Amino acid sequence: MAGSSLLVLVAAGLVAWSVGGSEPYVAPRPGQAEARVSPAEASRTLSLLVEAVEGRDAAAAAELAPEDDTVAVALLDSVVTNAEALDVEDFALRFIDVSGAIGADGTWTAAVDATWAFDGFDPGPARAEVLVRFASVGGATSIVDIGGGDRVTPLWLAGPATVRQTSDVLVLAAGTGAGVARSADRYLAQGRAALPVVRRVLSRWRGPLVLEVPATEQQFDRTLDAEPGAYSGIAAVTANPDLSSAPGAPVHVFINPGQFDVLRAQGAQIVITHEAAHVATDAASTRSMPQWLLEGFADYVALRDVPLPDSRTAAQVIEQVRADGLPTTLPGLTEFDATTGHAGAAYESAWIACRVLAERGGEDALVSFYDSVKDGAAVDAALREAFSWDEQQLVRAWRTRLSDLAA
Repeated sequence: MAGSSLLVLVAAGLVAWSVGGSEPYVAPRPGQAEARVSPAEASRTLSLLVEAVEGRDAAAAAELAPEDDTVAVALLDSVVTNAEALDVEDFALRFIDVSGAIGADGTWTAAVDATWAFDGFDPGPARAEVLVRFASVGGATSIVDIGGGDRVTPLWLAGPATVRQTSDVLVLAAGTGAGVARSADRYLAQGRAALPVVRRVLSRWRGPLVLEVPATEQQFDRTLDAEPGAYSGIAAVTANPDLSSAPGAPVHVFINPGQFDVLRAQGAQIVITHEAAHVATDAASTRSMPQWLLEGFADYVALRDVPLPDSRTAAQVIEQVRADGLPTTLPGLTEFDATTGHAGAAYESAWIACRVLAERGGEDALVSFYDSVKDGAAVDAALREAFSWDEQQLVRAWRTRLSDLAA
């Protein structure tokens, strides 16, 4: 997922002439002569930003921007404003190392270890390495920008945002203004509507649910340190904000606006409920779960009470079976790859597999089977325990159902 980028020192036209001898004199770029790299000063500036965030002092944060850099001033002001709205706690910034050379504009970049948590919503802090761009001139080091490059870019550190919340749902949407506010209200309502639907299957889960909404698909990719277009065709992703997959790390739902916002109301709600099911089962930290069960179970939860015919909810896999014949194996990572153009059919076929299981053994058996595999049990062993089936028997029953649907 992670791309790589290098800070490039742009070659400039250099004016040279002889002054009292044969050695040429090179005229420095304006402002370049005093530009320098200062890790010690950068560490102090980061400490001051932490103090400003902890004290909810936007003016103090803004003072850490270069003089007359209105973009940097607005960014640092928004960091504090966002922190206050999100009730950020456990915030820390630790200088790690310089990344690249001094740029043509005299700025330089460093990798910084950042930790943060949204109080009341995150079980513990996220921890990620982010890039921070500095300007060191004279005896001061200022912050020019946060994020970008080949690291994650936490949305609350990336600029002004709109926050909406209840006791169990939090929405963080990039940007401000009436349009963003209306969208944030809609996301909040969709998040709240998802909670009781998930609880009908996973009765012990009470939330909370955090939705992060970048402004564009490009910002979505930057937030998750993904290659451009990696999530093309994917409306939302459930992940740790720091991409750690560590047990106990926060789990948030990230909305891909270019894909999500074209959905109709019912489809959008199904997506949010699907992702809420992932949050409820801590799917972001699940490493050994077969993809068909991970996604099929979430769709089972989201579609359980949706009054739509199979001809609509399974339309893509029906079309695929009619065109290419029955699949021989349950869908895996390759089939769920959004870049193939057939991921929708994979989701639907995985959902049908989970429906087949629920119809054989009941919903409680499906939940028990999911939990057993999540805890490390082999699929065959868990199937026998919950349904008195092995995987071959499941595949046969699943293929029969697909055949019936496509008839």
